[in-house]
Amino acid sequence: MNHTRYRFYLINIGIPLLIALGLFLAFDLTNLDVLISDALYNTTTHEFVLGHNKLFENFTHRWARIIPNWTGEAAMIGAFLSFVWPLFRADKHASIIAWMERTRVAQFLQFLTRHRRDLLFVVVSFAVTTGFIHYFKSHTSVFCPVETTLYGGIEEKREWFENFNLLHEAGKGRCWPGGHASGGFTMMALYFVALRYRWRHAKAVLVATLLLGFFYGTTRIFQGWHFMSHTPWAGVIVWFSMFFTAMAFYGRARLDPDYVAPDRARTAPATT
Repeated sequence: MNHTRYRFYLINIGIPLLIALGLFLAFDLTNLDVLISDALYNTTTHEFVLGHNKLFENFTHRWARIIPNWTGEAAMIGAFLSFVWPLFRADKHASIIAWMERTRVAQFLQFLTRHRRDLLFVVVSFAVTTGFIHYFKSHTSVFCPVETTLYGGIEEKREWFENFNLLHEAGKGRCWPGGHASGGFTMMALYFVALRYRWRHAKAVLVATLLLGFFYGTTRIFQGWHFMSHTPWAGVIVWFSMFFTAMAFYGRARLDPDYVAPDRARTAPATT
């Protein structure tokens, strides 16, 4: 039991912390971010390669928001409707229930009621994640590449830890971590729902949501609106906010595929 518990926390907390340390050492303590952005910046036109491409902007930034936005809105509507079915009583609303069963509205409402916890988890995890991202943005005051003196702006480039203020806003910069990337990473909420039900494709859901977040964030680098490290940093912050919210909603027993209930462990036959 101890082995599975340690493994669970190592995977879900230890590895993300190691990734965060790697990001800090590889990007925040070096000039790697600037080297990558320099390669995408045209010193003759003083523009980033896709900085003013409207189609690219629409496809990767404006239209792409539909996925997390619609997911969050659908979860909110579903969570609200999940309280509707329990309001009906057979002795008082027989005709309405009969109509809803004929039109399959009853089955839909019953489905939402059964999955109320999951719908509420998606709503709350989206809200918690958004709150954390906005907190770090305002309490680090990091400016985007195009806003810095390196690429034609007026602001000094500084790392997030140089400006970090725990209790108060650090300034007007709002570029770290990547907000657009975090929008894609919030879809990791679906991974934790899949994990709860031991769905065999849960890891595929995780990979898909990670790729979505990296796609969202990386495209902004080509426009000069983020440094490369802003995207994986967003992923780390979203992961922790999602994981701890999922733990609050479901607990380790639901999220750990190797979890064995104590009573089952005591009654399990010994193996030789």
